[in-house]
Amino acid sequence: MTVARTIVYCSFDGRYSDNPRALYEGSAHGTTGDRHVWLCHPDHRGGFPSGTATVAYGSAEASRVLGEADLIVANTHVEMDWSKKPGAVYLQTWHGTPLKRVHHDVFWAPPGRLARLDGDVARWDYLVSPNPVSTPRLRSAFGFTKEVLETGYPRNDLLVSPRSELVRARVRATLGLSDETTAVLYAPTWRDDEYFAEGAPQAGLALDIDAFVSELGHTHTLMPRVHYLMTDRLPPMKRPGVADVSRYPDMQELYLAADVLITDYSSSMFDFAVTGKPMIFYTYDLATYRDSLRGFYFDLEPLAPGPLLSAGAEVLAALGHLPEVQNRYADAYDAFRRTFCTLDDGRATQRLARLMASKAGTARELADTSD
Repeated sequence: MTVARTIVYCSFDGRYSDNPRALYEGSAHGTTGDRHVWLCHPDHRGGFPSGTATVAYGSAEASRVLGEADLIVANTHVEMDWSKKPGAVYLQTWHGTPLKRVHHDVFWAPPGRLARLDGDVARWDYLVSPNPVSTPRLRSAFGFTKEVLETGYPRNDLLVSPRSELVRARVRATLGLSDETTAVLYAPTWRDDEYFAEGAPQAGLALDIDAFVSELGHTHTLMPRVHYLMTDRLPPMKRPGVADVSRYPDMQELYLAADVLITDYSSSMFDFAVTGKPMIFYTYDLATYRDSLRGFYFDLEPLAPGPLLSAGAEVLAALGHLPEVQNRYADAYDAFRRTFCTLDDGRATQRLARLMASKAGTARELADTSD
């Protein structure tokens, strides 16, 4: 007789999103006797489907549930006090192809932070890699000596799914975007010096929203999506020509809804490349970010599948000439996809599920993912 298990999911400190969501939805969670529990941030409770079992992220109950779990599926560090029980399996999917340095490779971190996070890394049993380029970098950065599963990211299966057009239409309707509107997803990464600044001050967008609305608001809608660590640092923006999506549950759905991505050094570039839609890089602080704040694993400029621009006016001009941008960077875009998107074929969930199921004492349920 199969013994029921407790499976705990955690994405971005309590959202219903990303690789854990893809694995949860791709499993037979509604037809088995296992207990499925999500760690949920109260501010994001509305993003969870009705009937989903949740406990508050950071609560004593969450620590208890983690300690009872037979399988933990997370996409970043679970920064809570909890004890992993003997025999439990912790699947760390992580959340992006690294351009910017991570963990022990970063140029700077607050004193003691990396040592604290190492406590979570020590619990990991498996680490998922999105592509061959990332595998050695992630292993080295985390000092991870256990097995790396180079399967691609389950979250990106949606981007090439037969459902993608239906999802695009649904999300655009939810956001009030007409078919004629050019949806501009603006997804900058976070800055360590801003996030760790004393007093946790509010942050602003580097892109001038007033200028965007004035010049392009009649045909374009800006969709700002700040890094999950910065969501609470930016006041919500509600005005014509702007659809604030920082609190939208899942980024992959926004990739489908968007017509173009503006980013800087975010790993969103690698996921968005799966769609083949144009990208613009607003790299106003490139030298500082690359050379002293965080650091890169590779030089972005020769590989970028779009222009690197240092002024907001240049960004707005590029948005007005997207066909020309696409044509100019077509070869670079193709090369970028050949380098970083080789496993984005719609079968990453299936590969990871089967691989986990082949390992004794791990994710039996995840093996039930349909072809």
